[in-house]
Amino acid sequence: MSVVGNLELDLDVFAGPFDLLLSLVLREELDLLEVDLADIVITYVDHLEQREELDLEATTEFLVLIAALLELKSRLMLPGEEVDELDELLPGEAAEELLARMLAYARYRGAAGWARETFEAHRGFLFRSAPLPAELRRVSEEHLQQAFAPVTLGTAIGALLRHPPAIDTDHMRGPAVSLESRLGILRTLLRRGSFDFEEAVKGVDRLTVCITLYGLLELYKRGEASWEQDDCFGDIKVSVSDIPGMIAPAEAVA
Repeated sequence: MSVVGNLELDLDVFAGPFDLLLSLVLREELDLLEVDLADIVITYVDHLEQREELDLEATTEFLVLIAALLELKSRLMLPGEEVDELDELLPGEAAEELLARMLAYARYRGAAGWARETFEAHRGFLFRSAPLPAELRRVSEEHLQQAFAPVTLGTAIGALLRHPPAIDTDHMRGPAVSLESRLGILRTLLRRGSFDFEEAVKGVDRLTVCITLYGLLELYKRGEASWEQDDCFGDIKVSVSDIPGMIAPAEAVA
């Protein structure tokens, strides 16, 4: 006999067989919110201990029915949820109806889970398997097949291995002033012993100012010149380096 036929319950709101409880709940003659499903599970566990054997088929049926009751009760606890009314059913038919609904729900839920997992697994390389409609085709199928010939594919891949031609930069204008010319001007001014940096860049554009500053750094690295600035953003006074052993400005110019 099925587990719903020989499981006797003694709850606060119901006393009797489990199949009758299912029938009353499905016909809404007993409020499922008042039924303590945990007591049903405890009663079933005690029932298994008394029998000292485990019927896997009956246990599986009981678990499915309890899961259905849990889902039904959770829906009743949510606002706005309504449960479909069932026709008059016998206790055994009510249990079978509930079991059939849960099995169908499990199948659809499993199919939806499989579809979701399959979509996520192939999400990065989905492709169109249906042929393109004839009215949207711009070339014939014969010509389309030729595009995938091994020779065509090899030619396309071989083109990727070739070095691209050099980029033409003739249209780009180079700097109008060279570092060598600015070094010459700085060294000429250094013959006087010292000078202001503003004097070296008077009337020139911003690019020439940058190159002149770079030239001054080059002279400092070589030990030909040094500078000082008393105030922030003040005048920069450039003078001949007084480090012993350094090249004199006249010798550097020569």
